[in-house]
Amino acid sequence: MSGPGEPVTVHILDREFHVGCAPEERQGVIAAARYLDERMREMRNTARTAGLDRIAILAALNICHELLNERERGASEAHRLAEKLQAIHSKLERVLPASIQ
Repeated sequence: MSGPGEPVTVHILDREFHVGCAPEERQGVIAAARYLDERMREMRNTARTAGLDRIAILAALNICHELLNERERGASEAHRLAEKLQAIHSKLERVLPASIQ
């Protein structure tokens, strides 16, 4: 999110928050708040202690874990794709005459 742009109101665990964001970020901020609200509600429903701080930390930890796993998976897929493209490039260099390249 950018600095204090256009305010958007979101609700997380029945609490209202006003967040400044650029107009083009508005829908993303709303979606992120909705996702966070869902995750915090899950934590609240399954946690033995329902302290708001604990729920927020557990939700943030789980979301960060998801993010890091997705980044790792994306990097791994990008590496595999690069290897496949290099193999295709090598095959094309062997097959095509030098005058066409």
